[in-house]
Amino acid sequence: MKFTVGFRKVKHEDIDFLLELRRKTMTQHLLAAGIRMTDEQHLVRIKEHFYESHIILADRKPIGLVKMGVLSLNNTGKSLHIRQIQIMPKYQGKGIGSKVLTVVKKRALQLCLPITLNVLLKNPARGLYLRHGFQVEKKTRLEFLLRCPLEVIAA
Repeated sequence: MKFTVGFRKVKHEDIDFLLELRRKTMTQHLLAAGIRMTDEQHLVRIKEHFYESHIILADRKPIGLVKMGVLSLNNTGKSLHIRQIQIMPKYQGKGIGSKVLTVVKKRALQLCLPITLNVLLKNPARGLYLRHGFQVEKKTRLEFLLRCPLEVIAA
């Protein structure tokens, strides 16, 4: 199944979609990490860095979210930090995550910045990131901090 993947800036009218998306994509991973979240807590997370959010579209239909922004790192400069990537379960495993990461890598090249992200320990999306050249930089009790160096992005 082929999709035309696109993006658009998030709008306030997207809040209901984003809450449904977050419930469907994050609940099982959060529970596996011992974290229970109410809808109100999910909404707080959705509204954080809201204007750094882009809706992922497949054939012009909203199917996901990518949220990223420039982050200052401790003593190591800056990175393009992926705050969230979420894709509706029925669209997962179809190459859309790879297409999203390709777009993020192009943006990182334009900015001349490495990419960083955090992923919960038991979230299988980590495999996608590792296939795209991300490396584990740190592990906490809840998540991995991954980094894709500029030289890997440019290769």
